[in-house]
Amino acid sequence: MLVDSHAHLMDPAFAGEVDAVLERAAAAGVQTIVCVGYDLDSSRAAIALAATYPNIFATVGVHPNYLAAAPPDWLSQVRELARAPRVVGIGETGLDYYRTYTPPDRQRHGLQAHFDLADDLGLPVVIHCREAETDLLAALAARPAGRGARGVLHCFSGSAATMEAAVAAGYYISLAGTVTFKNAAGLRAVAAAVPAERLLVETDCPYLSPMPHRGQRNEPARVRLTAACIAEARGESFDAVARQTTANAARLFGWAAEAVA
Repeated sequence: MLVDSHAHLMDPAFAGEVDAVLERAAAAGVQTIVCVGYDLDSSRAAIALAATYPNIFATVGVHPNYLAAAPPDWLSQVRELARAPRVVGIGETGLDYYRTYTPPDRQRHGLQAHFDLADDLGLPVVIHCREAETDLLAALAARPAGRGARGVLHCFSGSAATMEAAVAAGYYISLAGTVTFKNAAGLRAVAAAVPAERLLVETDCPYLSPMPHRGQRNEPARVRLTAACIAEARGESFDAVARQTTANAARLFGWAAEAVA
C-alpha cells in the first residue's frame, strides 16, 4: 500500500471526478491521501474532503505565493481551521523566490508564523521551497528543537547538501513525479541517498505527472510510478519502498492504522 503525502484533490481540475479518482487510486494500492491547503479557501475544501472520505486527511495553511492576497487575519483563520477533525498538518507554507508574488520578507514572516502555529498545536509543517534553499535552511536551523513534530520538504528538488541539512534538522523529504523525468539524474541520486526513515512519496497533483504521463493531469494513482522509480534508484524492491514510505507518513502525520483501514 502507498500514501500520497501531498495532493490537491480540491483543485478545479478534479471537479466532479473525485470519486472516480479515488477508485483509481485504490486500484493502484494508494490507501491514504493527504490533501494540502494552499490558501484559506483550499484549506476549507481539504477539510471538507477529509470529512467526506475516510482515506483522506487535510492540512491547512497559506502558500507563500498567496500570502500577499491573504486577509490580515489569515493566521487566526488558519488556527481555527486547524482545529477541525482530520487535520494532520500546517501548510503548505515555505519560501518561493522564483515567483515573488509575495515580497521575500513577508514570505519569511509567514513561514515563521506557520512554524509557531505548528509548534503550538503539535502538528508537522508542510514546506514548499523554490530557489530559496539558503534562507529556508537558516529558518529550519533556527526553529527550536524538541518541540515535537517537525515537517516535510515536499516535492523536493534541491541538492544533496540541502537534503542532508533538512534531515539533520528533523525533517522528512518527499519526492514527486519530477524524480522520474529524463533530466532528473541528480534528483534520483538524492532519492538514493535519503535515509529510509525520512522518505515520503507524493504526486502534488494535479501537477507534475510522472513519466510516461508528463504534461497530463496528475492524480494519486500515479504515485505508484514515482515510488517504482525511487525503488530502482535505491536498489530496493517496490514493496520495501511502499512499506517504508507508508510507515513514515503515518509517523509524521500521526494517524493510527485503524483511522485509514
